Amino acid sequence: MKKTGIFLICLALTAAMTSCGNSDTSSETKVDDEIVGEVVQETEQKEVDDDIDLETEAETEAETEAETEVSSEETTETASEDTEEEEEEDEEENYDTGDASLDNVRNQDEIGDNELLVISFGTSYNDSRRLTIGAIEDALEKAFPDYSVRRGFTANTIIDHVNRRDKILIDDVDAALTRAVDNGVKNLVIQPTHLMDGLEYNDVVDEVAQYADAFENVVFGEPLLTSDDDFKKVENAIVEWTKEYDDGETAICFMGHGTEAESNGVYQKMQDLLTADGYKNYFVGTVEATPTLDDVLAKVQAGEYKKVVLEPLMVVAGDHANNDMAGDEEDSWKSVFEGAGYEVECLLRGLGENESIRQLYVEHARAAIDSIGQ
Repeated sequence: MKKTGIFLICLALTAAMTSCGNSDTSSETKVDDEIVGEVVQETEQKEVDDDIDLETEAETEAETEAETEVSSEETTETASEDTEEEEEEDEEENYDTGDASLDNVRNQDEIGDNELLVISFGTSYNDSRRLTIGAIEDALEKAFPDYSVRRGFTANTIIDHVNRRDKILIDDVDAALTRAVDNGVKNLVIQPTHLMDGLEYNDVVDEVAQYADAFENVVFGEPLLTSDDDFKKVENAIVEWTKEYDDGETAICFMGHGTEAESNGVYQKMQDLLTADGYKNYFVGTVEATPTLDDVLAKVQAGEYKKVVLEPLMVVAGDHANNDMAGDEEDSWKSVFEGAGYEVECLLRGLGENESIRQLYVEHARAAIDSIGQ
C-alpha cells in the first residue's frame, strides 16, 4: 500500500475519534495516536513483506524458467544425440540388404470397400522383405481379387530405419488403420504374419479394437501356428524344404525368435512333433527363450553328426538370421557349432519364401473372409 493510503487511513481514524463526545480528550488522543502508529507500522511492515513476496516470486519464476530452458535444451540435445547415433548406425552398415525400390510397400489410397491388411513385425533387409512379406501379400492379392491388400508393420524402429536409409515410408499399424478409415473401407480383414498368438499379436488386436466402430465388419485371420493342422502343415513344409540335407550325418537346426509369453510353447510343440514323426535329426531352438542354443547344441552332440544346417524358423531372414544365427560373432549359432567341431551351412531364407507356408496364410485369410456376414 502506498504512503498516501496510510495517511488517509490515519486521517479517517482521527476524524472518527474527534467526533466522540468524551471529556478526556488528551488521554484519548494519546491512545489514539498509539493506535494510529501501530496501524502505520503494521501497514508499512505489510508493504515490506509484500515487496519481499514479490521479489521471492520473481526469483522463483526466474529459476523455473531457467530450469525449463535447461530441461528443454537437454531434451533437444538427447533427441539430437539419438538422431546422430541412428544416422551413424545407418552409415556403418557394412552389408547390402538389396534394392528397396523393388518392394511394394502397399500404402496406396483408393482402397475401395474391402481391405485385407497384412500386419507384420517387419524387417529392414530389403530383399528378404520383398521375398517373404511381399510374397505373402502377393499370394493374398492373387487369392482375393475383391480385396485391396495393404501393409502395416508393428516395429516402428524398422520403419524409421528404412525411411532414413532408403527414403521409403512404410505404414505402421495406426497409419494403416487411419488410411483405411479415410478411404471409407467397409470390410476390414486383418491377416497377421506372426508365427503364433503371442504378445505382439495381442497388441495388434487391442490396437485394431480402437478403430472397430469405423467399419461395418472387422475380422482377424489366425497366426501361422494355431491349430494342430497348422503345425502338421508347417512340419511338412520345412521337412520337404530341407530334405536334400537329410543324409544321416547332418543335424538340421531351426532358430526361432522366442517370447516370454506362454505362446513360446509352440517351439517345443514343433520339436515334439518332429521327433514323434521320426525326424530325429531335426532340432528347434530360440534366440530369446527356450529351447536355448545350449539345449540344441546338447541334443546335436548327443548324436553322431558331422555337419549342421542352420535355418531361421521365422517369416523373414532379417537381423536375427543374419547376425544371431549366421554372424561371425563368437556367440552366434554358426560360431558356437563351428567351435564345437561341426561343419556348418547357413540357409538365409525366411518361411515367407516357402510356397506351402504362404498358402497356409491364404487359408487363414479365407476363413476370416468367409466369417463375414455369418
